[in-house]
Amino acid sequence: MGPDFLCAEMPVDERTIQPLGMLNGGASLSLIETLGSMAGNLCLNRNTHVAFGQAVTCNHVKPAFKGETVLGKATPVHLGKTSQVWDVNIFNQKGSRICKGTITLAVVAKP
Repeated sequence: MGPDFLCAEMPVDERTIQPLGMLNGGASLSLIETLGSMAGNLCLNRNTHVAFGQAVTCNHVKPAFKGETVLGKATPVHLGKTSQVWDVNIFNQKGSRICKGTITLAVVAKP
């Protein structure tokens, strides 16, 4: 975690691969959603507001294979009063980008 980013690692193993032994695209989307949502909520007064995913997209640009670990890094694009947009890039262990994602969060007052 830093002043303008949040990172997390994810193993590429039997829980996150598709039948050919590569990282499942749904697992990448899950990492994007998790990192973006957590980062967004860390920017809020969580006593009064909450952020949750409205839209998530990604482009897979390289495969990752079973046995590797991938690193996701979320950085803010827009931090507004009612919405946030976060870029989340996923990298392999060599530092090559394997996926580029974006998540839009709705920011709402807690009831």
